[in-house]
Amino acid sequence: VLSYVIPTQLQRVTHRVLHRLFHTRSRLFVALHVALQAAVYGEYSWEVFVYCWELQFHLLLLLLPYLLLAGNMGCLILCSRADPGIITKSNHASLVKIYVHDGVLFQKGIVCPTCNMEKPARSKHCSFCDTCVHRFDHHCVWVNNCIGAFNAKYFFLYLFTLTAMAATIAIITAAFLIQVVLLSNIMHGTYIDDQGQEQAVEILFLIQHLFLTFPRIVFMLGFVVLLTLVLGAYCCFSLYLVLTNQTSNEWYKSRRYGCSHHLTLQPCDRQVVYKNIYSKGIWMNLKEIFKPCTVLERKKK
Repeated sequence: VLSYVIPTQLQRVTHRVLHRLFHTRSRLFVALHVALQAAVYGEYSWEVFVYCWELQFHLLLLLLPYLLLAGNMGCLILCSRADPGIITKSNHASLVKIYVHDGVLFQKGIVCPTCNMEKPARSKHCSFCDTCVHRFDHHCVWVNNCIGAFNAKYFFLYLFTLTAMAATIAIITAAFLIQVVLLSNIMHGTYIDDQGQEQAVEILFLIQHLFLTFPRIVFMLGFVVLLTLVLGAYCCFSLYLVLTNQTSNEWYKSRRYGCSHHLTLQPCDRQVVYKNIYSKGIWMNLKEIFKPCTVLERKKK
């Protein structure tokens, strides 16, 4: 009985903790994000920067991560404090005219039961912020705000600079370690293994040697390389959404439907086929992110 009750109680406690973290607005993840950046930049400044400066790395290259950090923190502040496009009774009439309903993902006449207003096309009610958001993409816990029509550009720049930061620190750190290996000429040396046999230096031994010599630097390098891969993949996905004029919410919902050039009902299984009607070409899609549509602009078209 105990073997069943204890895991069940643990699951309930874990669920409550995760619900409190992820299903309510919280600055915890913002603080965690800043703390991780501080840890990485602390190690970079304390060891990597100093060693690279002694090895006569170019100063502009060594300062590049700090410039990216300044840009990233600016984008973080703008993204977290900007209005993502909260729909209110005062702006509802104008926002509802910007996008047409596609009849598949967004049906006309649907009323939000919480806000008690008709949902404009491409909008969604955010359960985290308890508001409807115009051109809703997703709720980002790392900026403690929704990503919508009016702060999507800040989020994309935030994500791009964050990826560039991790990649730049990884490249500089890897270049430093490679320089150390070349200067020490360790690859042409030998070592005595556990059996007392003389062995040529291999990659595994080299990694172990570097880790014992520069443990914090090697650990940081592994972390930022992993971060670069994860953020790089997400950045490419976000760029794809921008160029095709989709949101994360729309992309996820459209996976339930097939793709076609026509919006119709299939006679075989009566399944709705989805077509993205909001894409206007790469240039116009980019322009819409960095200069969101207004009612006046739409009337001019």
